[in-house]
Amino acid sequence: MQTGPPRTVLTAFGSTAEPTLMEGGQGRTWRSGDIVLKPVDNSAEAEWRAETLAALPESEAFRVPKPIRSVSGNWIVEHWEASELLSGSTDPKSWNEAVATGEQFHAALAAVPCPEFLASRDDWWSTADRDSWNLDIALPAEVDDLAAARTPMTVPHQLVHGDLLGNVLYEPGLPPAVIDWAPYWRPTAWATAVALIDAICWHDAPTVLLDSASPQLALRALLYRILTDRHAAAARQTPWTPHPAYTPAIKAVLDRLRQH
Repeated sequence: MQTGPPRTVLTAFGSTAEPTLMEGGQGRTWRSGDIVLKPVDNSAEAEWRAETLAALPESEAFRVPKPIRSVSGNWIVEHWEASELLSGSTDPKSWNEAVATGEQFHAALAAVPCPEFLASRDDWWSTADRDSWNLDIALPAEVDDLAAARTPMTVPHQLVHGDLLGNVLYEPGLPPAVIDWAPYWRPTAWATAVALIDAICWHDAPTVLLDSASPQLALRALLYRILTDRHAAAARQTPWTPHPAYTPAIKAVLDRLRQH
């Protein structure tokens, strides 16, 4: 069972409310009063993200949860971080709104340099992302058609959110809120493609959405998601084949690549 933040952590972040487990957040996110607490896996990333979000100017186009310092001024206490609780709820079927919000968020990040920790971040998602872009490594036979369709790309990279679709909160009368920022150094159109792939595979979105996407970026976004599942299965020592939910997106991506 997931253990919540200890009393010492709550006190350090100035909260006295009993913590309750929140929906989403990989089952690891807790609410205590009007603050949200999460365990920290990568201290360098957590501190960088807190500093970056704290310095981000206010926007009329989107909200972000402001990070909270402890009473001693630290962003992390006993491997926990805290941020303000924002109102709203997710709606993964609002893919157009999520993409539009992501574009505004990414525009606000355009001048922020790439942080050093991204090059060495070691988790399923980061490894899958690097594999999807690396043309010099062999990928599993199950994705041969997709891997063979990749071609070199020269396109600007910047900081983006790698998991937009389910991480935008909607509240009437307020701008959408971008939460659970998963930072990647990739083209903004790649982040959009990930959101569209997620919408098609898991939320019944039409494949026509990919008509507006770069076929090569959609290909890499799709591989990123499929290979993440593969790395997760390997870590758990369980059998793996691409989930059937990916089939419509695979066909749509390959069809568009043939047309180009």
